[in-house]
Amino acid sequence: MNQKVLLTSKEVNIILNRLACQLIEKHLDFSNTILIGIQPRGTFLAERLKTILENEYQVPNIALGYLDITFFRDDFRRTDKPLEANKTQINFLVENKKVIFIDDVLYTGRSIRAALTAIQSFGRPSGIELLTLIDRRFSRDLPIQPDYRGRQVDALNGEVVKVCWAEQGVEDGVFLINNNQQV
Repeated sequence: MNQKVLLTSKEVNIILNRLACQLIEKHLDFSNTILIGIQPRGTFLAERLKTILENEYQVPNIALGYLDITFFRDDFRRTDKPLEANKTQINFLVENKKVIFIDDVLYTGRSIRAALTAIQSFGRPSGIELLTLIDRRFSRDLPIQPDYRGRQVDALNGEVVKVCWAEQGVEDGVFLINNNQQV
């Protein structure tokens, strides 16, 4: 398989620590801030950031939830394959909290638009920010930009950015793969 390595495991770890420091700089003790991993792939990043914040920077009591956006997407009826929904797990109040959406790759912006709609079912946050590991900056369909980004990638529309996590049984890494090849 012809793939280009965008980030190695070591580089992913460095970026995660930088993102954690940026979050601390802006949110300090996280008493009024919640992390929301966007299902399915944003959950690995959100869990990893929470672990880093708690273990390496001693930030206690970070609220972490998972948001399924499957049926909030504007394209969910336009596919021939059956949809696989995930479980939303938000066991705390969202009302008047600062919400940080976390996803692995920001591509067209449609997932974030769906997340903005879905989170309204849980209350009205005082503010919403976006953290993404990879920002495919020239591929946006909607005017959505991340507040925190690990790395910007200029990829052609025929290329796929694949993020791999140790939690999936492989080494951490980010790869650029030609769309004509198996992902």
